[in-house]
Amino acid sequence: MPEEVLFETERKQSRAEIADTLRAVADKLDAGESITLSAGNQSVDMDPPANPTFEIKAEREGTESNEELSIEFELEWKPGESDDGPVSIE
Repeated sequence: MPEEVLFETERKQSRAEIADTLRAVADKLDAGESITLSAGNQSVDMDPPANPTFEIKAEREGTESNEELSIEFELEWKPGESDDGPVSIE
């Protein structure tokens, strides 16, 4: 089945605004609650299980004159997946 994008938004934000968004997601995960993503007329509710797969990726893309760096955080889940242990961010 091809990938279906349920929600997507991209805009410049301050570090503080990004931290607030990540903190809100972390609070929902900590509480075991579903996460509602909304922007403009888009909205989707996601309910990650207790042990989703958590991926962190740092990338460098493009040519030297048009280089872009990124950090991506992704939660993925399927029923029955197991936990591989903790990850730390310093």
